[in-house]
Amino acid sequence: MNSSLDLAKLVKAGEGENLELKASFNTGVIETLVAFANTRGGKVVIGVSEKQELKGVCINAESVQNWLNEVKCKTTPSLVPEAMVAAIGDNTFVVLSVQEYPIKPVATRGKYFKRIANSNHLMNSDEIASEVLKTINSSWDFYPDSMHGIEDIDLAKVERFIKHIEQNTHRQIAFSPLDFLTRFEMIRKGKLSVGGYLLFAKEHCPISDVQIGRFKSPTAIIDSISLNTDLISQVDEILFFIRKHMMVEYIITGMPQRIERYDYPEDAVREIVINMIVHRDYRDTGHSIIKIFDDRIEFFNPGKLYGGLTVADLLSGNYTSQVRNKLIANAFKEIGLVERYGSGISRIINICKDYGLRMPVFEEFFQGFRVTLFKEKSAIGEKVGEKVGEKVGENLTENQESILNQIQLNKYISARELSLKIGISQRKIEENLSKLKERKILRRVGSPKGGYWDVIK
Repeated sequence: MNSSLDLAKLVKAGEGENLELKASFNTGVIETLVAFANTRGGKVVIGVSEKQELKGVCINAESVQNWLNEVKCKTTPSLVPEAMVAAIGDNTFVVLSVQEYPIKPVATRGKYFKRIANSNHLMNSDEIASEVLKTINSSWDFYPDSMHGIEDIDLAKVERFIKHIEQNTHRQIAFSPLDFLTRFEMIRKGKLSVGGYLLFAKEHCPISDVQIGRFKSPTAIIDSISLNTDLISQVDEILFFIRKHMMVEYIITGMPQRIERYDYPEDAVREIVINMIVHRDYRDTGHSIIKIFDDRIEFFNPGKLYGGLTVADLLSGNYTSQVRNKLIANAFKEIGLVERYGSGISRIINICKDYGLRMPVFEEFFQGFRVTLFKEKSAIGEKVGEKVGEKVGENLTENQESILNQIQLNKYISARELSLKIGISQRKIEENLSKLKERKILRRVGSPKGGYWDVIK
């Protein structure tokens, strides 16, 4: 950023995940720099009012250096931002920039902040612990399980796990089950790790609870199952229950054998289930829930997205995958249940698209994460032009598709609620809504406050 034009353009874009506007240097500036350092870096522009008026700031020859010294003294580990002085007309502005800090979390006055959308959020103890573990390249599931020991796991399950690795990797493993667990760091200094217990629990596993139900209405359950078993066994048991309640169509092709087509793609269901198990926050006391309805399947996990990711990041695919449970993820990868970290969401979307189904909905929901898979055929996909105007669907952005999906679930949803669910700013939501209305894909029925949205088919 080397010109006043760049600065004006930056300010016009408005506050967001990587930008904060301040009228003057104060404690809030330091907190924002800490939040940026704990997230993905960012800039604070000093000299801009709350109404985004470019008023400038009064400084002398030592002001900026004094600010930098104050930031350094009031942060742990010490932050030293980059500083740039710029001018627009007769007004002077200061831009303080920090990169994402490699050693996290950074604190100011004993408080830890992270950046979410356009505001700073105080980190809780779990978030602070997670950042420490990431810094030392570890994760919670590597730590000793204070409640369970080696006597609480089934060594026959470990032997089966070793056989799966041999089949998947085509290599022989000449270790006993206990030696293997030690080499895999599931046992450290004679103590069983949390991940080792979750993977090979002998009997009832209280922290892996999964509730699955087949619903005829939001309150009427016609079949259900509760699973409290080891994580590897859970995959097959969950898939068996879901498959039992999926409708199947038999397609005659003229070949000797007919083709079976389920109303949901099995590969997408499997991918979602594996992601649920691998990425769940097992420190949360809630349980995973799968609800099978006539027209959709909802998969809910306790614990929000890990590592500061947003739903928008997941849908864009432009992010670096961070794994909450490294030991569990590595175990699933060894036996071929996980192919590549960070590619599950795009694979699920592509599978549903190829199957002719509408795009799944991914959302943060009640302190957790939910994926909704729909039986409905795609109305906004490869041939949407025939339904909503010529060549419309081909040009929809992922954010616009997400907005339409949310509106189809709740036609009364507000722009603010859309912003929270999709993970982009309210201003961006409103811009996309305007574009969808201009293209006759979406219309507003009634007043701005009391009306509702209508997706034009």
